[in-house]
Amino acid sequence: MKQISAFIQKELLECMRTGKCIFMLILFVIFGIMNPAFAKLTPWLIDIMSDSFSNMGLSVEKVTVDALTSWMQFCKNYPFTIIILLLMFCNTLSAEYQTGTLINVITKGMNRWKIVLSKSIVIFAFWTAGYLLIFGITYGYNAYFWDNNIVSCLAFFAVCYYLAGIWLISLMIFMSTVFNSNSSVILSVGGIFLGIYLIGMLPKIDKYLPWYLLDSSKLLINDGSISDYRFAVVITILSVIINIVAAVFCFSRKSTL
Repeated sequence: MKQISAFIQKELLECMRTGKCIFMLILFVIFGIMNPAFAKLTPWLIDIMSDSFSNMGLSVEKVTVDALTSWMQFCKNYPFTIIILLLMFCNTLSAEYQTGTLINVITKGMNRWKIVLSKSIVIFAFWTAGYLLIFGITYGYNAYFWDNNIVSCLAFFAVCYYLAGIWLISLMIFMSTVFNSNSSVILSVGGIFLGIYLIGMLPKIDKYLPWYLLDSSKLLINDGSISDYRFAVVITILSVIINIVAAVFCFSRKSTL
């Protein structure tokens, strides 16, 4: 545990030194504010554009916004958040390959599985803290301006989107042990996600795939039930475990560091 703790501290110091901590903090705060801000400004923007629409012969009805509007914006901004995080950490191992710093760590007696576990803990911690920050800011502003009680299954919805991010991060960590370049890692993660998405278009298969968790936004408008996502949650958790185990297996047998 001392080796893992020391390596985690090393990773955190590296993130602070490179500015990742500050950048991700600013990013998460901005995305958290954007959700209610966009919802609050929507009627004003439409009102400004109403004259232009009138000149085009189009009529615009008055738009009413509420907490649901903000949470829908949360769903729209979510992909950008997770993509930026993946881009920030896709070099978690490739940078070590290029600099050769892992050779010194391994020759000093640190097991390879501890390296993978330590890096995974740090990235998961970043995602957890960032996600809670975005969700908390959005929830707080929504409670101030409107009422969060108008949406259904908000807690379960939050868990689903959080788990989807954890799954993508675990997939990135696994791909980082397979490929030595950042571009290969990102392309492989994107390709796998796209493949799973296309497979999910087959009848009665989508509910068993991790990407289906992103469909849980329907629960906010009481469309469906929590039980519809039970298989996706279980399979996503199993997939995360499998990805981390596979990452440890591949990294332990990697000859070039």
